[in-house]
Amino acid sequence: MRLHKTVTVERPLEEVFSYLSDFTTTTEWDPGTVKTIRIAGDGAVGTEYLNTSTFAGRETQLIYIVHELVPNQRIALRGENKTVIAHDTMTFQTSGSGTEVTYTADFTFKGFTRFLAPLLKPAVWRLGNQAEVGMRQALTRR
Repeated sequence: MRLHKTVTVERPLEEVFSYLSDFTTTTEWDPGTVKTIRIAGDGAVGTEYLNTSTFAGRETQLIYIVHELVPNQRIALRGENKTVIAHDTMTFQTSGSGTEVTYTADFTFKGFTRFLAPLLKPAVWRLGNQAEVGMRQALTRR
């Protein structure tokens, strides 16, 4: 299952990248996130984050690891727990006097949950739409 969202804001690219590449900021813009803490690393490739989120009325945790980081251009993370693998990628580019962020999240459900995936699609889409709005609002407030 894939979510693909684009947000354009009137903020400098370096500022937007700095903010979003620190995955702990998800608590400020992703409505499903309860808490994200950095558990290892300094933000570079190999950095690990523990993300606690609510989804479909349940709290779940994923360990995310930064596996690609190109300053001011791209960050990619892989998250996993016993029921899902998530690949989150954000790309950044200048757009007029602001910045365009393209956020893609790919979810691969594991175990029994993979059979429920079609039923989860509306909830995933709703969460993606809320995250798009939340990201735009958080970046605009900065």
